[in-house]
Amino acid sequence: MKLASLKGGRDGRLVVVSKDLTRCISVAGVAPTLQAALDDWDRLAPALAAIAAGLERGEGDAQAFDPAQCAAPLPRAYQWLDGSAYVNHVALVRQARGAEMPASFWTDPLMYQGGSDVMLGPCDPVPLADEAWGIDLEAEVVVVLGDVPMGATRDEAARAIRLIMLVNDVSLRNLIAAELAKGFGFVQSKAASSFTPVAVTPDELGAAFDGTKVMLPLLSFINGEPFGRPVAGHDMTFDFLTLIAHAAKTRALGAGTILGAGTVSNRDADGGPGKPIAAGGLGYSCIAELRTVETLQQGKPVTPFLKFGDRIRIEMRDAEGRSIFGAIDQDVVRYSRMERSEES
Repeated sequence: MKLASLKGGRDGRLVVVSKDLTRCISVAGVAPTLQAALDDWDRLAPALAAIAAGLERGEGDAQAFDPAQCAAPLPRAYQWLDGSAYVNHVALVRQARGAEMPASFWTDPLMYQGGSDVMLGPCDPVPLADEAWGIDLEAEVVVVLGDVPMGATRDEAARAIRLIMLVNDVSLRNLIAAELAKGFGFVQSKAASSFTPVAVTPDELGAAFDGTKVMLPLLSFINGEPFGRPVAGHDMTFDFLTLIAHAAKTRALGAGTILGAGTVSNRDADGGPGKPIAAGGLGYSCIAELRTVETLQQGKPVTPFLKFGDRIRIEMRDAEGRSIFGAIDQDVVRYSRMERSEES
């Protein structure tokens, strides 16, 4: 089952989307919003699944599905947690800013709680005020959870995974070091995140999702050029069940919690840092990692961070090349308070 939120109201209007992402149908009579569906998932999911099956048979009053009309599947969420499951990425990025890598990072997941009151839709621009902030994409796989009890076991964590989607966790690299040096986490250095048009139930991935990891390439493009295609399940030090249990160690998690696994990062076949696609590698899911590799190999970073007017695309395709979640496809733009005021 594939679900999306069309723009309209703060929490969007829930629709079921066809498997080929061409048609959708309103499910307002079952659940007006995705959050409402998640709040009563065990009762409402079968009804939503029945509508999805009917949509595939051509039943119901369907309309064309347009990702440009989509908000994020959860336009605002009760909680957005992001881990760093790919410790290879953490090690490289920390090395770039001269920070030591504690040995515990290989055994105890890093995780932060991000802002979740404003989530961007898949085709919404990324509005930022200053290129000097070091604008970077971060392509990730995330899960949407049902209620998770405090102290959850791996089995309880597995049962809590309701949906899967992708995120562009926009980072402002030149603000991070000074902010983290305060010892109190990310705030200003993490801009609003953007999500794929649809969130899908785990069965939509078939054998590519074993309940703990997604074993498919995560594709990133910058200005139409291939930038990354690392496999999301490779070099994932902490799987989703470990991350969920980590987040729920000392508190329960509410239905609608979004939990990310962090920037997908693969080592090269020789065990070293990944290589760019142009050099025969799998590329990267963020510019910071490429800049670190450039520094290691050339003595300084060469690739600039994103500029106003740059375009980002993030997508995942199945074994037959079909898009699973639709694509995040957005421009980086200069933020103007005046334009924002006129829109509102």
